Amino acid sequence: MNSPLIQLLVLAGIAVFLILRLKSVLGTREGFEKPPVTRQDAPSSSRRDFEVIEGGPDHDIVDHVDAGSDAADALARMKRAEPSFGVGDFLGGARGAYEMILMGFERGELAEIKPFLAEDVYETFAEVVEAREEQGLTIEAEFVGVREMSLVDATFDDASAMAEITVKYIGELTSAVRDSSGEIIEGSPTQVKRQKDVWTYARRMGVDDPNWQLVATGE
Repeated sequence: MNSPLIQLLVLAGIAVFLILRLKSVLGTREGFEKPPVTRQDAPSSSRRDFEVIEGGPDHDIVDHVDAGSDAADALARMKRAEPSFGVGDFLGGARGAYEMILMGFERGELAEIKPFLAEDVYETFAEVVEAREEQGLTIEAEFVGVREMSLVDATFDDASAMAEITVKYIGELTSAVRDSSGEIIEGSPTQVKRQKDVWTYARRMGVDDPNWQLVATGE
């Protein structure tokens, strides 16, 4: 067997090994948080936590909050506690969660969104939905989209590994309140309105469950 043929067979064997190895490493996750690309460990304590090992800023953090801020430091410590966590991936999930939770509340369909709500938030939502039902009111709502969205704060407790991230939304939707006879008493099914919400999500970093819970709402 000549030398070129042997080299070709060796290279083919290496390629097959690499393909099989790649398949064994890659995986999928379901839930609020999308699977980010694993990043390198955080730099040593002699540098700011939000800087990458090469010495430059971590744009996954500083693209969303001010460098050197308490929020930037908290996000960096979240990444140290869970290296697969990505701020951009979180915000992508938070955008979808906003529509899912907001529409579940507007339509009074709380069963599907309950796993994503803290207990006190769920109880508040349930009380409002129950009051509407007692008055014979129904809401006809359609989600149009998120016009603006920004990360406004982040905190991290190193002892408990509990992370909290606060997001401000400006959403667009149509919403009409109908009475028991079907008459519209508020809003419009065709006129788009803007709604501002400030929501805080929480999750314990480093656990298997990737889902964040809504723990506080405001405007």
